[in-house]
Amino acid sequence: MDVQLLVIPDCPGADEAASLLRTALDDIGLAEARFTVSVIDSDEKARTRRFAGSPAFLVDGVDLFASGGGHGSRACRVYPTLDGPRNVPALPDLRRALKEHAARAAGVRS
Repeated sequence: MDVQLLVIPDCPGADEAASLLRTALDDIGLAEARFTVSVIDSDEKARTRRFAGSPAFLVDGVDLFASGGGHGSRACRVYPTLDGPRNVPALPDLRRALKEHAARAAGVRS
């Protein structure tokens, strides 16, 4: 499983996103899973990656929170949470997205 965190330079949610991703992976039994952090520092990289904003959580090249807006925008992303809009998703939402991706990859319906 290839797990990536994509961020833009000076993203206010980058550190929190990395910590959140580590916690979510640990919580769902993937403590051994590693992830890379890639900085999207040019418009060309954003377009090539169809980047939908920072931070973005990708597994096997799939944006876990894709909303159809991946057109290459080097901007901060806003996630809806029960506490209102935030720079990162809520931990339960990230756990669920990771589990759903893993189930799809294994061919299991969630």
